[in-house]
Amino acid sequence: MIKRFSLLFSLLLSFSVSAQTLLVLGDSLSAGYQMSAEEAWPSLIPDEFAKREQTVRVINASVSGDTSGNGLAKLPALLQEHQPTSVLIELGANDGLRGFPPNVLKTNLSQMIAQIEASGAKTIVMQIRVPPNYGKRYQTLFEDVYPQITKETGTPLIPFFLEQVILNQDWMMSDGLHPKPVAQPWIAEFVATQLEPYFPL
Repeated sequence: MIKRFSLLFSLLLSFSVSAQTLLVLGDSLSAGYQMSAEEAWPSLIPDEFAKREQTVRVINASVSGDTSGNGLAKLPALLQEHQPTSVLIELGANDGLRGFPPNVLKTNLSQMIAQIEASGAKTIVMQIRVPPNYGKRYQTLFEDVYPQITKETGTPLIPFFLEQVILNQDWMMSDGLHPKPVAQPWIAEFVATQLEPYFPL
């Protein structure tokens, strides 16, 4: 009987150590725009990590329309409530579409990274790219924020999944901005592959 309890305790301890919580802080690209939350790629990430023999719990805090400023405002409460081991920031597309100054994006990302690191979690940032609506100069300044801030903070930067998805028009909605449900499994696999080098945390 004692041996059984010892074995059970060891298994529970092993699970608690290996289990990780990933908080996805994003916009409509991660929220599951015009689809159920279960279809969106963050909901499929646990299965992708299960294939890699890792247990990952995902909290999808993404909201359609959110900017980096929205993410910064809600981050403290999310960190306190969920106590994630890692946070993936997928924000900035709406900043770019609204023509926000790149320095505002950089400041918001910097503050989010600082808060996440202070909580004891690991930060991972996704590169965001925007259409050249406001000219090539703005596009370059905006997109350069991501490698700049991650280099300055020593934070991992992973590629923007939409760059690959948009090449397959059958995967894109008629607005030309959002992936369809059929693209979500591929996105989940892509993101999991990009995250894998930084797990376990």
